[in-house]
Amino acid sequence: MTKEDCYLVGKLTKTHGLKGEMAIWLDVDYPEEYEDLESILVEMKGELIPYFVEEIQIRANKSIIKFEDVDSIEAAQKLVNCDLYLPNENLEELDDDQFYYHEIIGFDIVDDTQGKLGKVTAVYTAEAQDLIAMNYQNQEILIPVSDEIVKTIDREKKELYTNLPAGLIEVYLDEAGTPDDADEEE
Repeated sequence: MTKEDCYLVGKLTKTHGLKGEMAIWLDVDYPEEYEDLESILVEMKGELIPYFVEEIQIRANKSIIKFEDVDSIEAAQKLVNCDLYLPNENLEELDDDQFYYHEIIGFDIVDDTQGKLGKVTAVYTAEAQDLIAMNYQNQEILIPVSDEIVKTIDREKKELYTNLPAGLIEVYLDEAGTPDDADEEE
């Protein structure tokens, strides 16, 4: 199985205890949906290696996972900072106007008023606001994820339709231009 067939679930952040347990950061909306996880793919040196889950404890701030055959702190240490994946087929089917963040990477952003703008390069998740990163004129533009701004998706055309707030793009272009303008005046 390749990474293209999978989605990122989270990361093993550090060891926990002495018997192979590990702290896990889950980059998902509903961590409790992963309480019955039987196996997961661990990325090691670019390869996805399946690991069977012996036990998992989902907690609000730090979840703990224990893999079969990882029974020491030394064995667990080798997995620290490894990304965790699951097959795309594990994902629930979404409504036509909904999308998973990983699936829109590379999609074109098409705005109601400005037309086709650029490609999605990443999606950043944060407590306050998730942001879609777009490459526009060799500048990263961050678009807030909200129903008012991100309208719908066309998977066949690989397009994400938006209604960007007036001036959003110009804010980034002005910021990018400021240091160059200052250098020219000297």
